[in-house]
Amino acid sequence: MLSKVDFLELLKKKIHLLDGAMGTMIQAQNLQEQDYRGKRFEDHKVDLKGNNDLLTLTKPELIEEIHCSFLKAGSDIIETNTFNSNAISQSDYSLEHVTYELNLEGARLAKKAINKKSIKIKLLQNILSQLTLKF
Repeated sequence: MLSKVDFLELLKKKIHLLDGAMGTMIQAQNLQEQDYRGKRFEDHKVDLKGNNDLLTLTKPELIEEIHCSFLKAGSDIIETNTFNSNAISQSDYSLEHVTYELNLEGARLAKKAINKKSIKIKLLQNILSQLTLKF
C-alpha cells in the first residue's frame, strides 16, 4: 500500500487516468435476470436485475474483463464495482447480508485485473455511492 507521501509524489509525476463508467459497460452487455442471479441466488425472492454490484459474485469474469479493458485503455486508477455495496442500497434487493462479501470480492477482482496485466504501479480505489434513504 502506498503511503500518503508516496501517493502525492506519484501524482506529481503525471496525470493519472481514472477508469470509465462501470455501470455503462455492464448495461452494454444486455444482461437478463438470470445473469444477475447466477446459481447462488436462483431462488432469491426479489428481482435482482439492475443490481450491478451483485455481478461481482454471480459473473465475476465479466467484472474482471471490464477492469482489464479499462487498464488496456490506459487507466491508472481502477475503481471497485462496489458503488451500491452498502446495506441501505442492497436492502432494495433483500441482500443486506452480502455487503461485506461484495466489497471484499470487488476489491479482489480489481486487484486481480491489475496483477493479471503485470502493471508496475496502478491504483485501486474502493467506491461507494452516497446513501439514498427512502421514506
